[in-house]
Amino acid sequence: MAEKLAWGIIGAGRIAGNFAEGVVKSRTGRLLAVGSRTQEKADAFANEHNIPRRYVGYDKLLADPDVQAVYIATPHPLHAEWAIRAAEAGKHILCEKPIGINHGQAMAIVEAAAANDVFLMEAYMYRCSPQTAKLVELVRSRIVGDVRVIRATFAFHAGFDPDGRLFNNAMAGGGILDVGGYCTSMVRLIAGAAAGKDGPAEPVDFKGAGHIGATGVDEWAVATAVFPGDILAQLSTGVSLNQDNAVQIFGSKGNILVPWPWIPSREGGATKIIVKVNKEKEPSEVVVKTSEWLYGLEADTVADNLAKRQAAAMSWEDTLGNMKMMDAWRGAFGQVYDAEKPENVGPAANRPLRFAARSKPAMLYGKLPGLDKPVSRLVMGVDNQQGMAHTAAMFDDFFERGGNCFDVAYIYGGGRCETLLGQWVKSRGLRDQVAVITKGAHTPNCDPASLVRQFNESLERLRTDYVDIYMMHRDNPAVPVGEFVDAMDSFRRKGQMRLIGGSNWTLERVEAANAYARSKGIAGLQVLSNNFSLAQMVNPPWNGCLSCSDATWRAWLTRTGMPVLPWSSQARGFFTPRSNPADQSDKDLVRCWYSDDNFRRKERAEELARKLGVPTISIALAYVLNQPFPTFPLIGPRAISETRSSCAGLAVTLTAEQVQWLNLEA
Repeated sequence: MAEKLAWGIIGAGRIAGNFAEGVVKSRTGRLLAVGSRTQEKADAFANEHNIPRRYVGYDKLLADPDVQAVYIATPHPLHAEWAIRAAEAGKHILCEKPIGINHGQAMAIVEAAAANDVFLMEAYMYRCSPQTAKLVELVRSRIVGDVRVIRATFAFHAGFDPDGRLFNNAMAGGGILDVGGYCTSMVRLIAGAAAGKDGPAEPVDFKGAGHIGATGVDEWAVATAVFPGDILAQLSTGVSLNQDNAVQIFGSKGNILVPWPWIPSREGGATKIIVKVNKEKEPSEVVVKTSEWLYGLEADTVADNLAKRQAAAMSWEDTLGNMKMMDAWRGAFGQVYDAEKPENVGPAANRPLRFAARSKPAMLYGKLPGLDKPVSRLVMGVDNQQGMAHTAAMFDDFFERGGNCFDVAYIYGGGRCETLLGQWVKSRGLRDQVAVITKGAHTPNCDPASLVRQFNESLERLRTDYVDIYMMHRDNPAVPVGEFVDAMDSFRRKGQMRLIGGSNWTLERVEAANAYARSKGIAGLQVLSNNFSLAQMVNPPWNGCLSCSDATWRAWLTRTGMPVLPWSSQARGFFTPRSNPADQSDKDLVRCWYSDDNFRRKERAEELARKLGVPTISIALAYVLNQPFPTFPLIGPRAISETRSSCAGLAVTLTAEQVQWLNLEA
C-alpha cells in the first residue's frame, strides 16, 4: 500500500488496547480514531495510544471519511449491529470474535460486507500467526501420518462474578462464545488440512454437553466431532476452571503437541511445536520465530487482502461454519441467550427493516386477483427453519431485497415453521405488507373435516385472522371435488382465505373444481402450486407430488392465465455443478432429475449462461419467470448466500425463442 491503512477502533476496552498496540507495530496500519460511549473513555484511550481523533458514539467514527478500516471491540451482542453499520458506511472491517452471537447474525454481517463491497474478517488472531501456518504445513506433510484424533482445549477460571461480562446472559457470556470458538476453529482447520483442503472441514456428526450456571451461561462444556475420513475431535472449554489450553494431533505415525496455540508470540519471539514420530525415541521441537507482534500480523493480514475482500486466514465461509458449530454446541445442552428467545430476536442491525432497500437486482412483482398488494415474484419457502435466530436473519434479508411473499404448510416442522413465520411477521409489524401462503389437508388427512381443523390451527400458529392464499397440499380423488371447494369457500366468504388453490393437483381435478364453482357462482381454485421447472421431473421427490411442466399443462396455463407458484423451480440443484451424469452420489437428485433430455437442457442453460455472463442456475430460474403465464417461483434457501444467488435470476430476461430453445423445442 502506498499509504498506511487508517484504522478506527470501536470500543475502548482491554482487547481494543491490545489491537491498538499491534497496529503501531504493524507495517501497514496507523491509528486514526477511536469511538467510545463516553468522552472520558475515548480521551483516556486516545491519550494512552496516541490516537488523534476521539468520538463519543460509534456512528460518529463511522461518519469520518478518513477512517478506512474499523476494528470492532465492543461486547459480543453489539458486534452484528456495528459490523453491519460499518459495512454500510463503506469501511473495511475486522470484527473481534465471535463475529455475532449466532450463525444467523453471522450471515447478516457477511451479507452486509458482500452487498457493500468491503473487506471483512473475524479476529481469531492466532490464525494470522506463523505458528499456525507451520502447524498446517506439518499436518499436510503427513509427518505423523493420517490424522486420527484432534484435541483442543481453551478454558480458564475467571472467578464467578454474576455482573461480569463472562457470566452475564445479556452480554452473551459463557465459555463457548468467549474461547470455545478457538477450539472449534482449530479442529476444523486441522481436519481440513489433513484432508488436503485449502480451508477447514465441516463435521459430519457432532455431540456436545455442558454445564449452565445460575446466570444462564455455559460455565464449562465439552464436545466431540466426527470429520470426513473418520477424524475424531475432542473439544473442551470453560470460564470456571483451568485446563491445559493446548492442541494435540494424533496420527497413525505419531503425534503433534502445540503447548500454547491461542496467543503465540504476542510481542514476537520464538514458539515451538513438539513432534513425536513413533519410530523415533525422542520428540523433536519445531521452532517458529517471528519479530512481528501478533495483533500487528492481524492488522497486516487485513491490509494485505483488501482487494480480495476476505482473507484465507479466516474466510467468510470459515466464519460461518465456525458459528454454526458453536450454535450446535450450545444447542446440544440447551444454552440459549435471552436475546435469542423468539420474542426477543430483532433485526441484526438493530433498526426497523427497510423494504426493498437493496435494489440490485431489483425484485419483480406481480398481481394476483383478489389481493390488494403487489406480490414478489420470488416466494420464500418456509420449510427448513430451525430457530428464530436463523429465521429472522433469512426473512429480514429477503424482505430488504423486496421479497414479501412467504409459503408455509401445516405439516412443515410439525407446526414449527408456521409458528416461526407468525412470530416474525408479528414482531416486525408487517402483516399488511406481506403475503402469507399456507397449505393443509396433506395425505393421509386429506378430507374436508381435516382441512377445517388444520386451517383453524394454522391461523393460531401464524398469529393472524386471515391468510392471503390457502392451498390444499394434496388432493384426494376419493372425495367429491365440490366438498373441498365448499370447505374452502366457507373460509373465503368470511375473509379468512383471500385466494384459494391447490398444490399437486391434476389438470382434470382443477377443471372439475372450477366447473363446480361456476355452477354454484362461487370462487374456484385461483392459483396452482405444482412443480414447474426447466428440468422435467422424472420421479417425484415426495409421494403424491405432481408437475405441470409438460406441454399440455403449459398450453392450459397460457390459455387460462392461472398463476403458478412452482416448488422446486430450480430442480433442487440440478442446474448447479452438483449434477453430472458420472456422479451418482446424490441418490435423490439422480432419482428425480437425471435424464438424457434434462442434461441436454442443462447444456443449453450453461451455453446461454456463458453468453449472458450469469450462473447457470440463474438461467434455470429465468426460464420459470419468463413464461407466458404468471409464475411466482418458490425458493428454499438454507443460507442468505443462497437467497442472493437465487435473486440473481431476476436480472435475466429471456425471449420466447430462448425459452423454447432451452426446453428443446427449437
